[in-house]
Amino acid sequence: MILYGIPTCDSCKKAHKALEAAGHDVTFRDLRADPLSEAEWAPFITEFGDNLVNRKSTTWRGLSDWLRESETDAQLLAQPTLMKRPLITDDGKMTLGWEADAQAAWGL
Repeated sequence: MILYGIPTCDSCKKAHKALEAAGHDVTFRDLRADPLSEAEWAPFITEFGDNLVNRKSTTWRGLSDWLRESETDAQLLAQPTLMKRPLITDDGKMTLGWEADAQAAWGL
């Protein structure tokens, strides 16, 4: 299981802790320290589309008009921390965020 996020994100911390407590083997991928390539973003963009971008974030508010109007892949390549977090994957299964539906999907 891979949890994509940033180490300062409270939702990522909660998800990581809960998943490990439930017995999942969690690998954390820091989007700042180890950004995803265009090929790595592709399946996530296919699955979640523009919902992958957190438009409520301070990073979003700081974007140029040009970048705000660009495609999701360009936004995430330029600013990986725009991603709604956490993104969790395991054997083709993916969830985005840490609301009740995502927690239920992982058996929590």
